[in-house]
Amino acid sequence: MSVKPSLTEYVKDQIWILEYPLQFAAMDLWARMTIIKLDNDDLIIHDPCQIDDDIKKQIDALGVVKFIIAPGTYHHLFVTEFQKKYPNAETFICPGLERKRPDISFDWILGPKPDPRWDGILEPALIQGTKLIWEVAFIHNPSKTLILVDLLENIGDDYSHKAGLLLQFWWKVILKMWNNPKAAPEYQMAWGNKKLVKIALTKILSWDAERVILAHGENIEDNVNETLVKAWEKVLKA
Repeated sequence: MSVKPSLTEYVKDQIWILEYPLQFAAMDLWARMTIIKLDNDDLIIHDPCQIDDDIKKQIDALGVVKFIIAPGTYHHLFVTEFQKKYPNAETFICPGLERKRPDISFDWILGPKPDPRWDGILEPALIQGTKLIWEVAFIHNPSKTLILVDLLENIGDDYSHKAGLLLQFWWKVILKMWNNPKAAPEYQMAWGNKKLVKIALTKILSWDAERVILAHGENIEDNVNETLVKAWEKVLKA
């Protein structure tokens, strides 16, 4: 019997996460939505999941959904579902999504500076210069929690979900990413303007995060910057 996705408190009274199954490129994966509560109880939905009445009930118990964030050009599948459930929420999208998903209505395109309503709480870093994929990374300053979608993936022996044979084949044999956290293959294949990408990665490292919430794989809770430097070594040496 499958386990119904449910919210888990990750940082007390501030951050919640929800893991859910997802199929991508014929592989069975798990993805992770993050919810951030602001001081006024407004909620930011980062990388929305597929939503049903039960998940909505769990979210509504936390506060009022005011903001929906589509943080990457590969992380947008369920934005419109959330917009239907929360029509008064403002939607922020990663640059490039306005071309890739013209069907998604939005209020703002994310940039290198935080929205004034999040200032001091959630700070962005815009990753640009890459050829195939863009995203906006965030640091939750009060808890020093870094939130990424594709800049780092961490799947290996400690993966808390069953890894299918196709996923294992790609991660172990082709990509060499099993037990070896790295950026998503779409980054590795086309880092593009490495000097421009390096500016954003250096900014992220300067945040000196204590933990990382990932969209795919196990979250990082030890030796954060060491893990990031190793994963991004090719770019940081550019």
